[in-house]
Amino acid sequence: MDILVERADGVMTIAFNRPDRKNAITAAMYQTMADALVEAHSDASVRAILIRGSVGIFSAGNDLEDFMKSPGGGENAPVFQFLRAISSAEKPLVASVAGPAVGVGTTLLLHCDLVYAAESATFSLPFTQLGLCPEAASSLLLQRVAGYQGAAEKLLLGEAFDAKEAQRMGFVNRLLPAAEVDAFAMAQALKLAALPASSLRVTKALMKRAAQHEIQTQISEEAVHFGKMLLAPEAREAFKAFFEKRKPDFRQFD
Repeated sequence: MDILVERADGVMTIAFNRPDRKNAITAAMYQTMADALVEAHSDASVRAILIRGSVGIFSAGNDLEDFMKSPGGGENAPVFQFLRAISSAEKPLVASVAGPAVGVGTTLLLHCDLVYAAESATFSLPFTQLGLCPEAASSLLLQRVAGYQGAAEKLLLGEAFDAKEAQRMGFVNRLLPAAEVDAFAMAQALKLAALPASSLRVTKALMKRAAQHEIQTQISEEAVHFGKMLLAPEAREAFKAFFEKRKPDFRQFD
């Protein structure tokens, strides 16, 4: 299974399990994660959710081969089911990032309540480099935690940045040695699971309530632009260059 879903001691763990493809996410993987988050919402035994990668890698983002075969437009596409589920999750979300997090591998972290990363982890938002635009409401959420200029640098240039920078920007809580991050994140999730569920639910709702409508609107608006740009010549050139292992040439486009 490319996504492992486990329940123990009040914690649902959703783990990427496709290390041979750097945990690149397919439509089927999005569907599995969306279904798990929906189940967690209605399962009273689940009191916290932990999202983690595999040894040395969190996620390389979208699997481009799968993405090109089934771009998946429309509100019921697996990717949008996942984004709606993670952005509106009422229960605490904890993330453990033990390696590179690319694209949606980074943007999904903006919807988590607690994020712990390995000191060696790296992050990147290479949407413009692929002829695309941000997704998962990252154009809204990143500037809220990092300020406009901080978010603009990451989203406009699309260059990778290290874990110290991610912590400085404000979306990573703590850095740990790579061998310790998963265990520490699980320990934090277990602490949450031991607390009163209603207190956690209400506290999270109070913090998220004012922004929730804006987040859902931003996800939808980004999706419209993303879908159009996915079919544009710039994205086609970026994807072709990726598969041909060369640098794309955008100078041919106005």
